[in-house]
Amino acid sequence: MAAYKSVLISGASSGIGHALAVALAEPGVTLHLGGRDAARLAAVAVSCRAKGATVAERLADVRDAAAMADWAGQAGRLDLVIANAGAGAGIPDGTAEQAWQVRDLFAVNLDGAMNLMLPAYDAMRAQAPGPDGVRGRIAAVASLAAFLPTPGAPTYCAAKAALDAWTVATATPARAQGVILTSVCPGYIRTPMTAANRFPMPGLMDADRAAAIILRGIAAGRVRVAFPWWVAAAARFGGLLPPRLSGRILSRAPGKAGLPEHR
Repeated sequence: MAAYKSVLISGASSGIGHALAVALAEPGVTLHLGGRDAARLAAVAVSCRAKGATVAERLADVRDAAAMADWAGQAGRLDLVIANAGAGAGIPDGTAEQAWQVRDLFAVNLDGAMNLMLPAYDAMRAQAPGPDGVRGRIAAVASLAAFLPTPGAPTYCAAKAALDAWTVATATPARAQGVILTSVCPGYIRTPMTAANRFPMPGLMDADRAAAIILRGIAAGRVRVAFPWWVAAAARFGGLLPPRLSGRILSRAPGKAGLPEHR
């Protein structure tokens, strides 16, 4: 991972963000880590410093566009930015999401990601290219939920679908400007966000394994990293079914109840 000398990660205080930060930590690397929980963020920073990395912590809410722009702008040259912060929630069976929950999930999962990615994109385009012609890399952590709209998490699926679509569509013109964009679409990862799930989670994997897969995909310059592959294939197939049929099938599955959980 030594190619990245300066990395910025939102949602770094737990789950995938925590695992990514630890995986990238090594001497000579500066990590800009953001999160909303000061104690958990400090614990991640301690782990990263123990591996020799320099760490700058930032209490950050990705819904604050001005704060995200300031963070990206004040970090100096950035080799890699990972928009990882997200929130997930379910709804009781047979009901609809309340308006406040819809807005909160879009604000974190879509607007929050863009609040970081857009200023990072602008900053990277102004950076001098490296020996490989790359000015910087940006990864957006979406989800396999982007491929299959499920009645139990409609806004989460919609927000992740929009984030994935924007990242994939922008990747081609961005590459021409020396910025590599990658949409990351993981399946079920063992994190606090999935801990409350009371239903089978096919392909469930640990966050450190997910981080390794993500970082390999980013390094390879892939436009999209979707895994596990067989769960991704199943989600893609399900998304091709007639909506009334897929909705009927998916509505039988137990949903994830509860209030939005932020990472």
